[in-house]
Amino acid sequence: MSNPHTPALIDPFARRIRYVRLSVTDRCDFRCVYCMAENMTFLPRDRLMTLEEIARLGRVFAGLGVQTFRLTGGEPLVRRNLPWLVEQLSQHSDVVMTSNGARLQQLAAPLKAAGLSRINISLDSLDAQQFRDITRTGDLADVLRGIEAAQQVGFRVKLNVVVMKGRNDSQILPIVAFAAQRGLDVSFIEEMPLGQITEHSRLLSFMPSAEIAQLIAQQYGLEPTDYQTQGPSRYVQLADHATRIGFISPHSHNFCGDCNRVRVTSEGRLLLCLGNEQGIDLLPLLRDQASDAEIAAQIQTAVQQKPERHQFDLTQQEPQIVRFMNMTGG
Repeated sequence: MSNPHTPALIDPFARRIRYVRLSVTDRCDFRCVYCMAENMTFLPRDRLMTLEEIARLGRVFAGLGVQTFRLTGGEPLVRRNLPWLVEQLSQHSDVVMTSNGARLQQLAAPLKAAGLSRINISLDSLDAQQFRDITRTGDLADVLRGIEAAQQVGFRVKLNVVVMKGRNDSQILPIVAFAAQRGLDVSFIEEMPLGQITEHSRLLSFMPSAEIAQLIAQQYGLEPTDYQTQGPSRYVQLADHATRIGFISPHSHNFCGDCNRVRVTSEGRLLLCLGNEQGIDLLPLLRDQASDAEIAAQIQTAVQQKPERHQFDLTQQEPQIVRFMNMTGG
């Protein structure tokens, strides 16, 4: 873990970078309609970072004061030997993960033993057919078994729900009830305009977080809480339950002011902002025998280009960012 003498990674707006989202693959066993096209072309395997290269980057970032790594994809659980990577990274910093949960029945216990501390599971519907329609290939039963397996080995699980008005907004209250019954947390997410999609209109399906909160409050009491993580969710507490409800609101409540995050794609590109293209390629440094100090210096230089905020605009017909979410890293 980092110590008080660790060099700080600070951007031009005095925000300290403590959190890195590490994508371990662009592949996924689902094809969620808001995340990617139905027919995707994935990266050749030799363009992906090896697990050893990801572990090395983690060591470098930890040396720059990063306290949390979130493993993402695509779907991270399709990457072989992932518990080994968790074990390596957890020697330096807290390691968490975002997953679709479909493979957790087999992997929850090894990941817990390796040092993974928390897990977020995407769950956009509790209706099996609707879940299939949104994910195109997913089986709800697999995800429900994965959630149960994660809880059985001791994970505090948070559900991530991308809300699309007219599509799955009828599932908001059932998912809250499901979470309350099982002691899960939930974050409701406004869809982000990454990649060109034709399956639905992001503008027409947009549902602001305030509207979601109002719907939940009509049935449940919502109480303020000072709970927070390194991520962008703003939380309230469900009255008389352990469940916390989070809102990730890139459109209606911009969270950039206190952004403490950068991302590394599975091909080793350091992205400084979810909604901008600024970044540098770290893979050549890893493969050209650059020293840890040289890589750290390049990261420090790049962070000085981190923009103040994203400028998402749902009224634009063309996406501002052409890369899909699976290419961005969760």
